[in-house]
Amino acid sequence: MAAESVQTLERGLRLLRLLADGKAGRTPTELAGELGLSRPVVYRLLTALMAEGFVRRDAEGRVHLGFGVLVLAQAVQPLLRAAAVPTLRRLAEEVGATAHLTVAEGDDGLAVAVVEPSWTDMHVAYREGSRHPLTRGAAGQAILALREGRGDYFVSEGQLQEGARGVAAPVTGLPWLEASVGVVTFGPLDERAGARVVAAAAELSAALG
Repeated sequence: MAAESVQTLERGLRLLRLLADGKAGRTPTELAGELGLSRPVVYRLLTALMAEGFVRRDAEGRVHLGFGVLVLAQAVQPLLRAAAVPTLRRLAEEVGATAHLTVAEGDDGLAVAVVEPSWTDMHVAYREGSRHPLTRGAAGQAILALREGRGDYFVSEGQLQEGARGVAAPVTGLPWLEASVGVVTFGPLDERAGARVVAAAAELSAALG
């Protein structure tokens, strides 16, 4: 019975991940084909997930993620922030610039954690909860690169605020998270800032994985 329960949970999670790929919903038959499961099994999974609000069906019978997933997503942000702050604090102190963790929300980047350096005379005040298009700024560009399977770090200047320079690298290796770690400053950046940002992103990936 325990093995069967674990298998059902695993199948349910696979179904949710499939629906999270941004496509315009799927029929139960399409889900069965992509998951390699029988339609009766998929219908049982859907019944359980719909009862909890994690999936919904539209008027045409296509299946989409339900609004219950939003509740889980909102609960994840404080956990992400708690995990990221130690890494961001070390990065901010080493580079002497404001460090941040940015996650993707659709076509926008959302700053969920920000740490300012303690020893600099001046630094950028970057508010947690700040939102900007992914096409603007190093943090967003790093996330877009992650979607394309590219790594390394990205540099931007004046795209979000006049005179501000940013460096960011994607957090790789976590299929459930689209995020980047970066720093932003009004002054010149140390030539090693890129490598330090990449190392911080890898450190956070290991902590979360």
